[in-house]
Amino acid sequence: MRRGGENRKVRRAEREPGLVAQLRRPPGGRDARIMLLAQALDRAGTGVWAAACVLYFTFVIGLDAGQVGLLLGASGVAGIAGSPLAGHLADRFPVRSLLIGAHLLRLVALCLLLVVTDFALLLPVVAVTHLGDRAAKTLEMLFATRVAGDRRATYQALSRSSANAGYALGAGLAAIGLAVGTRGAYHVLILADALSFLVAAALVWRTREPRGFGLVTAPEPADGDAAASGAPVAPTAPVAGPSPWRDRGYLRFVLLDIPMNLDDSILAIGIPLWLVSRTDAPHELIPAFLVINTVLVVVLQLRVTARVRGPRRAAGAVALYGLTTLVCCALLAAAPAGGAWAASAALLAAAVLATAAELMRSVSSWELAVSLAPRQARASYLGAAGMAQSVQKSAGPLLLTGAVMAAGPAGWIALGAAVAGLSLVQRRASLRRLDALAAAPATTAATAPA
Repeated sequence: MRRGGENRKVRRAEREPGLVAQLRRPPGGRDARIMLLAQALDRAGTGVWAAACVLYFTFVIGLDAGQVGLLLGASGVAGIAGSPLAGHLADRFPVRSLLIGAHLLRLVALCLLLVVTDFALLLPVVAVTHLGDRAAKTLEMLFATRVAGDRRATYQALSRSSANAGYALGAGLAAIGLAVGTRGAYHVLILADALSFLVAAALVWRTREPRGFGLVTAPEPADGDAAASGAPVAPTAPVAGPSPWRDRGYLRFVLLDIPMNLDDSILAIGIPLWLVSRTDAPHELIPAFLVINTVLVVVLQLRVTARVRGPRRAAGAVALYGLTTLVCCALLAAAPAGGAWAASAALLAAAVLATAAELMRSVSSWELAVSLAPRQARASYLGAAGMAQSVQKSAGPLLLTGAVMAAGPAGWIALGAAVAGLSLVQRRASLRRLDALAAAPATTAATAPA
Protein backbone atom coordinates (compact mmCIF):
# COMPACT_ATOMS: atom_id res chain seq x y z
CA MET A 1 0.00 0.00 0.00
CA ARG A 2 2.80 2.36 0.89
CA ARG A 3 4.59 1.68 -2.40
CA GLY A 4 1.39 2.36 -4.38
CA GLY A 5 0.90 5.63 -2.55
CA GLU A 6 4.49 6.65 -3.28
CA ASN A 7 4.02 5.87 -6.97
CA ARG A 8 0.92 8.03 -7.10
CA LYS A 9 2.85 10.88 -5.47
CA VAL A 10 5.62 10.54 -8.05
CA ARG A 11 3.12 10.63 -10.90
CA ARG A 12 1.47 13.73 -9.44
CA ALA A 13 4.86 15.40 -9.07
CA GLU A 14 5.76 14.63 -12.69
CA ARG A 15 2.41 15.77 -14.01
CA GLU A 16 2.41 18.99 -16.04
CA PRO A 17 1.22 21.97 -13.94
CA GLY A 18 -2.28 23.23 -14.66
CA LEU A 19 -3.24 26.08 -16.96
CA VAL A 20 -3.53 28.74 -14.25
CA ALA A 21 -0.22 27.73 -12.66
CA GLN A 22 1.61 27.89 -15.99
CA LEU A 23 0.04 31.22 -16.88
CA ARG A 24 1.51 32.58 -13.65
CA ARG A 25 4.96 31.15 -14.45
CA PRO A 26 5.12 30.66 -18.21
CA PRO A 27 8.25 29.70 -20.16
CA GLY A 28 10.15 32.95 -20.56
CA GLY A 29 9.25 34.38 -17.15
CA ARG A 30 8.21 38.00 -16.74
CA ASP A 31 8.42 38.99 -20.41
CA ALA A 32 6.36 35.98 -21.50
CA ARG A 33 3.72 36.75 -18.86
CA ILE A 34 3.42 40.35 -20.07
CA MET A 35 3.20 39.19 -23.68
CA LEU A 36 0.43 36.68 -22.88
CA LEU A 37 -1.59 39.46 -21.26
CA ALA A 38 -0.99 41.71 -24.28
CA GLN A 39 -2.16 38.95 -26.62
CA ALA A 40 -5.29 38.30 -24.57
CA LEU A 41 -6.25 41.99 -24.66
CA ASP A 42 -5.41 42.19 -28.36
CA ARG A 43 -7.64 39.19 -29.13
CA ALA A 44 -10.44 40.60 -26.97
CA GLY A 45 -10.45 43.69 -29.17
CA THR A 46 -10.25 41.52 -32.28
CA GLY A 47 -13.25 39.53 -31.05
CA VAL A 48 -15.22 42.75 -30.69
CA TRP A 49 -14.46 43.85 -34.25
CA ALA A 50 -14.88 40.40 -35.82
CA ALA A 51 -18.39 40.14 -34.41
CA ALA A 52 -19.36 43.64 -35.54
CA CYS A 53 -17.50 44.40 -38.78
CA VAL A 54 -19.96 42.90 -41.30
CA LEU A 55 -22.96 44.57 -39.66
CA TYR A 56 -21.04 47.85 -39.36
CA PHE A 57 -20.15 47.91 -43.04
CA THR A 58 -23.73 46.96 -43.96
CA PHE A 59 -25.92 49.05 -41.68
CA VAL A 60 -23.69 52.00 -40.76
CA ILE A 61 -21.55 52.51 -43.88
CA GLY A 62 -24.28 51.25 -46.23
CA LEU A 63 -22.34 48.76 -48.35
CA ASP A 64 -24.14 45.97 -50.17
CA ALA A 65 -23.27 42.29 -49.80
CA GLY A 66 -21.03 42.29 -52.87
CA GLN A 67 -19.02 45.25 -51.64
CA VAL A 68 -18.62 43.71 -48.17
CA GLY A 69 -17.40 40.46 -49.72
CA LEU A 70 -14.92 42.28 -51.96
CA LEU A 71 -13.73 44.43 -49.05
CA LEU A 72 -13.04 41.48 -46.76
CA GLY A 73 -11.63 39.32 -49.56
CA ALA A 74 -9.21 41.99 -50.74
CA SER A 75 -8.10 42.70 -47.19
CA GLY A 76 -7.50 38.98 -46.64
CA VAL A 77 -5.25 38.90 -49.70
CA ALA A 78 -3.35 41.93 -48.39
CA GLY A 79 -2.92 40.15 -45.07
CA ILE A 80 -0.98 37.37 -46.79
CA ALA A 81 1.97 39.74 -47.13
CA GLY A 82 2.02 40.51 -43.41
CA SER A 83 3.80 37.34 -42.26
CA PRO A 84 6.74 37.31 -44.71
CA LEU A 85 7.17 41.06 -44.34
CA ALA A 86 7.36 40.73 -40.57
CA GLY A 87 9.82 37.85 -40.84
CA HIS A 88 12.02 39.79 -43.26
CA LEU A 89 12.10 42.86 -41.02
CA ALA A 90 12.72 40.78 -37.89
CA ASP A 91 16.01 39.62 -39.39
CA ARG A 92 17.15 43.25 -39.37
CA PHE A 93 15.31 45.12 -36.62
CA PRO A 94 14.30 44.40 -33.00
CA VAL A 95 11.15 42.30 -32.75
CA ARG A 96 9.86 44.30 -29.79
CA SER A 97 9.95 47.59 -31.72
CA LEU A 98 8.37 46.01 -34.79
CA LEU A 99 5.52 44.55 -32.73
CA ILE A 100 4.81 47.90 -31.10
CA GLY A 101 4.75 49.43 -34.59
CA ALA A 102 2.30 46.77 -35.82
CA HIS A 103 -0.07 47.50 -32.92
CA LEU A 104 0.10 51.25 -33.53
CA LEU A 105 -0.43 50.75 -37.27
CA ARG A 106 -3.64 48.85 -36.55
CA LEU A 107 -4.67 51.51 -34.04
CA VAL A 108 -4.41 54.28 -36.65
CA ALA A 109 -6.13 52.24 -39.38
CA LEU A 110 -9.03 51.32 -37.11
CA CYS A 111 -9.54 54.91 -35.97
CA LEU A 112 -9.74 55.94 -39.64
CA LEU A 113 -12.83 53.72 -39.96
CA LEU A 114 -14.66 56.21 -37.75
CA VAL A 115 -14.42 58.88 -40.45
CA VAL A 116 -13.93 56.99 -43.75
CA THR A 117 -17.15 56.01 -45.51
CA ASP A 118 -16.13 55.91 -49.18
CA PHE A 119 -15.68 52.35 -50.47
CA ALA A 120 -12.55 53.20 -52.46
CA LEU A 121 -10.88 54.55 -49.32
CA LEU A 122 -12.14 51.73 -47.13
CA LEU A 123 -10.27 49.17 -49.25
CA PRO A 124 -6.73 50.34 -48.32
CA VAL A 125 -7.70 51.11 -44.71
CA VAL A 126 -9.09 47.62 -44.03
CA ALA A 127 -6.22 46.07 -46.02
CA VAL A 128 -3.66 47.81 -43.78
CA THR A 129 -5.55 46.55 -40.72
CA HIS A 130 -5.30 42.94 -41.92
CA LEU A 131 -1.66 43.41 -42.91
CA GLY A 132 -0.91 44.60 -39.38
CA ASP A 133 -2.88 41.71 -37.88
CA ARG A 134 -0.86 39.05 -39.69
CA ALA A 135 2.44 40.85 -39.05
CA ALA A 136 1.64 41.14 -35.33
CA LYS A 137 0.85 37.42 -35.04
CA THR A 138 4.15 36.47 -36.69
CA LEU A 139 6.12 38.87 -34.49
CA GLU A 140 4.40 37.50 -31.39
CA MET A 141 5.46 34.02 -32.45
CA LEU A 142 9.06 35.13 -32.97
CA PHE A 143 9.14 36.91 -29.62
CA ALA A 144 7.68 33.86 -27.89
CA THR A 145 10.11 31.38 -29.38
CA ARG A 146 13.08 33.54 -28.49
CA VAL A 147 12.11 33.98 -24.83
CA ALA A 148 10.66 30.47 -24.34
CA GLY A 149 13.48 28.56 -26.05
CA ASP A 150 12.95 24.81 -26.12
CA ARG A 151 9.63 25.17 -24.27
CA ARG A 152 8.14 27.11 -27.18
CA ALA A 153 5.37 24.51 -27.66
CA THR A 154 4.18 25.00 -24.06
CA TYR A 155 4.21 28.75 -24.55
CA GLN A 156 2.19 28.34 -27.75
CA ALA A 157 -0.42 26.31 -25.87
CA LEU A 158 -0.68 29.00 -23.19
CA SER A 159 -0.89 31.65 -25.89
CA ARG A 160 -3.75 29.92 -27.68
CA SER A 161 -5.66 29.34 -24.45
CA SER A 162 -5.40 32.95 -23.32
CA ALA A 163 -6.06 34.29 -26.82
CA ASN A 164 -9.22 32.19 -27.23
CA ALA A 165 -10.46 33.32 -23.84
CA GLY A 166 -9.85 36.92 -24.86
CA TYR A 167 -11.57 36.42 -28.21
CA ALA A 168 -14.64 34.95 -26.54
CA LEU A 169 -14.74 37.86 -24.08
CA GLY A 170 -14.58 40.32 -26.97
CA ALA A 171 -17.38 38.58 -28.86
CA GLY A 172 -19.52 38.71 -25.71
CA LEU A 173 -18.88 42.43 -25.28
CA ALA A 174 -19.73 42.99 -28.94
CA ALA A 175 -23.12 41.37 -28.40
CA ILE A 176 -24.04 44.22 -26.07
CA GLY A 177 -23.22 46.86 -28.68
CA LEU A 178 -24.96 44.91 -31.43
CA ALA A 179 -28.09 44.70 -29.28
CA VAL A 180 -28.14 48.52 -29.05
CA GLY A 181 -27.52 48.75 -32.79
CA THR A 182 -26.99 52.51 -33.12
CA ARG A 183 -24.16 54.24 -35.00
CA GLY A 184 -22.76 55.44 -31.68
CA ALA A 185 -22.76 51.89 -30.31
CA TYR A 186 -20.79 50.65 -33.32
CA HIS A 187 -18.31 53.49 -32.89
CA VAL A 188 -17.83 52.48 -29.24
CA LEU A 189 -17.03 48.94 -30.39
CA ILE A 190 -14.42 50.26 -32.84
CA LEU A 191 -12.86 52.42 -30.13
CA ALA A 192 -12.78 49.39 -27.80
CA ASP A 193 -10.79 47.45 -30.39
CA ALA A 194 -8.48 50.43 -30.93
CA LEU A 195 -7.95 50.73 -27.17
CA SER A 196 -6.92 47.07 -27.02
CA PHE A 197 -4.15 47.78 -29.56
CA LEU A 198 -2.95 50.79 -27.57
CA VAL A 199 -2.81 48.84 -24.31
CA ALA A 200 -1.11 45.90 -26.04
CA ALA A 201 1.56 48.23 -27.45
CA ALA A 202 2.13 49.70 -23.98
CA LEU A 203 2.53 46.22 -22.50
CA VAL A 204 4.98 45.14 -25.20
CA TRP A 205 6.98 48.30 -24.49
CA ARG A 206 7.47 47.00 -20.92
CA THR A 207 9.13 43.80 -22.13
CA ARG A 208 12.80 43.37 -22.94
CA GLU A 209 14.07 42.64 -26.43
CA PRO A 210 14.96 38.95 -26.81
CA ARG A 211 18.57 38.22 -27.71
CA GLY A 212 19.53 37.28 -31.26
CA PHE A 213 18.67 38.55 -34.72
CA GLY A 214 16.82 36.08 -36.93
CA LEU A 215 17.19 33.38 -34.27
CA VAL A 216 14.25 31.66 -32.62
CA THR A 217 16.25 30.45 -29.65
CA ALA A 218 18.78 32.91 -28.30
CA PRO A 219 22.36 31.80 -28.92
CA GLU A 220 24.36 30.37 -26.09
CA PRO A 221 26.97 32.83 -24.82
CA ALA A 222 30.58 31.87 -25.06
CA ASP A 223 31.04 32.39 -21.34
CA GLY A 224 28.77 29.93 -19.61
CA ASP A 225 29.56 31.46 -16.21
CA ALA A 226 28.26 34.84 -17.36
CA ALA A 227 24.99 33.26 -18.45
CA ALA A 228 24.67 31.41 -15.19
CA SER A 229 25.26 34.57 -13.19
CA GLY A 230 22.49 36.38 -15.02
CA ALA A 231 24.82 38.99 -16.50
CA PRO A 232 23.43 40.79 -19.56
CA VAL A 233 24.57 39.45 -22.89
CA ALA A 234 25.02 41.71 -25.90
CA PRO A 235 22.69 40.99 -28.83
CA THR A 236 24.12 38.93 -31.62
CA ALA A 237 24.73 40.94 -34.78
CA PRO A 238 22.55 40.13 -37.79
CA VAL A 239 23.96 37.28 -39.83
CA ALA A 240 22.99 36.70 -43.43
CA GLY A 241 21.24 33.33 -43.71
CA PRO A 242 19.59 31.32 -46.45
CA SER A 243 16.39 32.59 -48.02
CA PRO A 244 13.17 30.60 -47.57
CA TRP A 245 12.13 31.58 -51.10
CA ARG A 246 15.02 29.54 -52.52
CA ASP A 247 14.48 26.57 -50.22
CA ARG A 248 12.22 24.21 -52.15
CA GLY A 249 11.93 21.78 -49.27
CA TYR A 250 10.65 24.43 -46.88
CA LEU A 251 8.36 25.95 -49.50
CA ARG A 252 6.90 22.46 -50.00
CA PHE A 253 6.17 22.35 -46.28
CA VAL A 254 4.46 25.77 -46.42
CA LEU A 255 2.40 24.75 -49.46
CA LEU A 256 1.25 21.51 -47.83
CA ASP A 257 0.49 23.38 -44.61
CA ILE A 258 -2.25 25.40 -46.34
CA PRO A 259 -4.79 22.50 -46.41
CA MET A 260 -3.65 21.61 -42.88
CA ASN A 261 -5.35 24.85 -41.78
CA LEU A 262 -8.75 24.14 -43.36
CA ASP A 263 -10.29 23.31 -39.99
CA ASP A 264 -10.62 27.07 -39.47
CA SER A 265 -12.88 27.56 -42.50
CA ILE A 266 -14.75 24.31 -41.88
CA LEU A 267 -15.73 25.41 -38.38
CA ALA A 268 -16.39 29.09 -39.05
CA ILE A 269 -18.03 28.85 -42.48
CA GLY A 270 -18.60 25.29 -43.65
CA ILE A 271 -20.57 23.89 -40.72
CA PRO A 272 -22.88 26.92 -40.22
CA LEU A 273 -23.67 27.26 -43.94
CA TRP A 274 -24.18 23.50 -44.30
CA LEU A 275 -26.60 23.60 -41.35
CA VAL A 276 -28.63 26.42 -42.89
CA SER A 277 -28.68 25.19 -46.49
CA ARG A 278 -28.78 21.39 -46.32
CA THR A 279 -30.05 20.17 -42.93
CA ASP A 280 -33.14 20.45 -40.72
CA ALA A 281 -31.10 21.37 -37.65
CA PRO A 282 -32.26 24.54 -35.85
CA HIS A 283 -30.39 27.74 -36.66
CA GLU A 284 -30.08 28.44 -32.93
CA LEU A 285 -27.42 25.72 -32.85
CA ILE A 286 -24.85 27.87 -34.70
CA PRO A 287 -23.53 29.81 -31.66
CA ALA A 288 -22.86 26.47 -29.96
CA PHE A 289 -20.11 25.74 -32.47
CA LEU A 290 -18.11 28.76 -31.31
CA VAL A 291 -18.75 27.92 -27.67
CA ILE A 292 -17.55 24.33 -28.18
CA ASN A 293 -14.43 25.51 -29.97
CA THR A 294 -13.52 28.16 -27.42
CA VAL A 295 -14.07 25.98 -24.34
CA LEU A 296 -12.20 22.96 -25.74
CA VAL A 297 -9.21 25.05 -26.87
CA VAL A 298 -8.92 26.79 -23.50
CA VAL A 299 -9.26 23.54 -21.54
CA LEU A 300 -7.38 21.05 -23.74
CA GLN A 301 -4.67 22.91 -25.67
CA LEU A 302 -2.08 22.55 -22.91
CA ARG A 303 -2.79 18.82 -22.52
CA VAL A 304 -2.55 18.16 -26.24
CA THR A 305 0.73 20.08 -26.42
CA ALA A 306 2.15 18.02 -23.55
CA ARG A 307 1.55 14.85 -25.60
CA VAL A 308 3.10 16.24 -28.79
CA ARG A 309 6.64 17.11 -27.76
CA GLY A 310 9.36 17.46 -30.37
CA PRO A 311 9.28 17.69 -34.15
CA ARG A 312 8.87 13.95 -34.82
CA ARG A 313 5.75 13.69 -32.71
CA ALA A 314 4.53 16.88 -34.39
CA ALA A 315 4.95 15.15 -37.76
CA GLY A 316 2.86 12.27 -36.42
CA ALA A 317 0.20 14.74 -35.29
CA VAL A 318 -0.10 15.95 -38.90
CA ALA A 319 -1.26 12.49 -39.98
CA LEU A 320 -3.73 12.40 -37.09
CA TYR A 321 -4.99 15.81 -38.21
CA GLY A 322 -5.81 14.38 -41.63
CA LEU A 323 -7.68 11.40 -40.15
CA THR A 324 -9.67 13.63 -37.79
CA THR A 325 -10.62 15.97 -40.63
CA LEU A 326 -11.73 13.00 -42.75
CA VAL A 327 -14.09 11.77 -40.02
CA CYS A 328 -15.37 15.33 -39.50
CA CYS A 329 -16.16 15.68 -43.21
CA ALA A 330 -17.87 12.24 -43.23
CA LEU A 331 -20.19 13.40 -40.44
CA LEU A 332 -21.03 16.55 -42.37
CA ALA A 333 -21.78 14.48 -45.47
CA ALA A 334 -24.16 12.29 -43.45
CA ALA A 335 -25.93 15.17 -41.64
CA PRO A 336 -28.59 15.91 -44.33
CA ALA A 337 -29.78 12.27 -44.37
CA GLY A 338 -31.38 12.43 -40.92
CA GLY A 339 -33.97 14.59 -39.24
CA ALA A 340 -33.39 17.63 -37.06
CA TRP A 341 -32.09 15.68 -34.06
CA ALA A 342 -29.77 13.44 -36.06
CA ALA A 343 -28.44 16.40 -38.05
CA SER A 344 -27.86 18.39 -34.86
CA ALA A 345 -25.91 15.53 -33.30
CA ALA A 346 -23.81 15.05 -36.45
CA LEU A 347 -23.03 18.78 -36.71
CA LEU A 348 -22.10 19.09 -33.05
CA ALA A 349 -19.83 16.05 -33.33
CA ALA A 350 -18.27 17.56 -36.46
CA ALA A 351 -17.60 20.79 -34.53
CA VAL A 352 -15.85 18.78 -31.80
CA LEU A 353 -13.71 16.97 -34.38
CA ALA A 354 -12.86 20.21 -36.20
CA THR A 355 -11.71 21.62 -32.87
CA ALA A 356 -9.66 18.47 -32.18
CA ALA A 357 -8.01 18.94 -35.57
CA GLU A 358 -7.29 22.57 -34.68
CA LEU A 359 -5.67 21.52 -31.39
CA MET A 360 -3.31 19.16 -33.23
CA ARG A 361 -2.64 21.58 -36.08
CA SER A 362 -1.68 24.41 -33.73
CA VAL A 363 1.04 22.20 -32.23
CA SER A 364 2.28 20.47 -35.38
CA SER A 365 2.41 23.52 -37.67
CA TRP A 366 4.14 25.61 -35.01
CA GLU A 367 6.74 23.00 -34.08
CA LEU A 368 7.52 21.93 -37.64
CA ALA A 369 7.75 25.51 -38.92
CA VAL A 370 10.49 26.13 -36.35
CA SER A 371 12.26 22.77 -36.52
CA LEU A 372 12.40 22.54 -40.32
CA ALA A 373 13.99 25.99 -40.69
CA PRO A 374 17.75 26.60 -40.50
CA ARG A 375 18.53 28.16 -37.16
CA GLN A 376 20.41 31.19 -38.46
CA ALA A 377 17.43 32.44 -40.54
CA ARG A 378 14.38 31.29 -38.63
CA ALA A 379 12.77 34.73 -38.50
CA SER A 380 12.43 34.98 -42.28
CA TYR A 381 11.51 31.29 -42.53
CA LEU A 382 8.74 31.63 -39.96
CA GLY A 383 7.49 34.66 -41.84
CA ALA A 384 7.14 32.48 -44.93
CA ALA A 385 5.45 29.73 -42.90
CA GLY A 386 2.88 32.21 -41.62
CA MET A 387 1.60 32.62 -45.18
CA ALA A 388 -0.06 29.18 -45.00
CA GLN A 389 -2.71 30.34 -42.57
CA SER A 390 -3.21 33.64 -44.40
CA VAL A 391 -3.67 31.92 -47.77
CA GLN A 392 -6.14 29.47 -46.23
CA LYS A 393 -8.18 32.31 -44.76
CA SER A 394 -8.52 33.80 -48.26
CA ALA A 395 -8.91 30.62 -50.33
CA GLY A 396 -10.60 28.31 -47.81
CA PRO A 397 -14.03 30.01 -47.80
CA LEU A 398 -14.05 30.08 -51.62
CA LEU A 399 -13.14 26.39 -51.76
CA LEU A 400 -15.90 25.41 -49.36
CA THR A 401 -18.67 27.54 -50.83
CA GLY A 402 -17.68 27.29 -54.48
CA ALA A 403 -16.73 23.63 -54.77
CA VAL A 404 -17.22 21.46 -51.69
CA MET A 405 -20.74 22.52 -50.68
CA ALA A 406 -21.85 22.87 -54.29
CA ALA A 407 -20.99 19.18 -54.82
CA GLY A 408 -23.11 18.15 -51.83
CA PRO A 409 -22.16 15.26 -49.50
CA ALA A 410 -19.69 13.91 -52.06
CA GLY A 411 -17.81 17.21 -51.87
CA TRP A 412 -17.22 16.78 -48.14
CA ILE A 413 -15.99 13.21 -48.62
CA ALA A 414 -13.61 14.36 -51.36
CA LEU A 415 -12.31 17.19 -49.18
CA GLY A 416 -11.71 14.91 -46.20
CA ALA A 417 -9.94 12.29 -48.33
CA ALA A 418 -7.74 14.96 -49.96
CA VAL A 419 -6.70 16.47 -46.61
CA ALA A 420 -5.99 13.01 -45.17
CA GLY A 421 -3.84 12.08 -48.16
CA LEU A 422 -1.92 15.36 -48.12
CA SER A 423 -1.33 15.00 -44.39
CA LEU A 424 0.52 11.74 -45.04
CA VAL A 425 2.63 13.47 -47.69
CA GLN A 426 3.39 16.30 -45.24
CA ARG A 427 4.36 13.82 -42.51
CA ARG A 428 6.72 11.93 -44.78
CA ALA A 429 8.34 15.06 -46.21
CA SER A 430 8.78 16.55 -42.73
CA LEU A 431 10.47 13.43 -41.37
CA ARG A 432 12.84 13.34 -44.34
CA ARG A 433 13.82 16.98 -43.85
CA LEU A 434 14.33 16.43 -40.11
CA ASP A 435 16.67 13.54 -40.90
CA ALA A 436 18.58 15.71 -43.39
CA LEU A 437 18.92 18.58 -40.90
CA ALA A 438 20.09 16.19 -38.19
CA ALA A 439 22.70 14.68 -40.52
CA ALA A 440 24.06 18.04 -41.66
CA PRO A 441 25.93 18.97 -38.42
CA ALA A 442 27.39 15.47 -38.18
CA THR A 443 28.65 15.71 -41.77
CA THR A 444 30.15 19.14 -41.11
CA ALA A 445 31.91 17.90 -37.98
CA ALA A 446 33.29 14.84 -39.78
CA THR A 447 34.77 16.90 -42.61
CA ALA A 448 36.13 19.70 -40.41
CA PRO A 449 39.96 19.91 -40.23
CA ALA A 450 41.53 18.53 -37.09
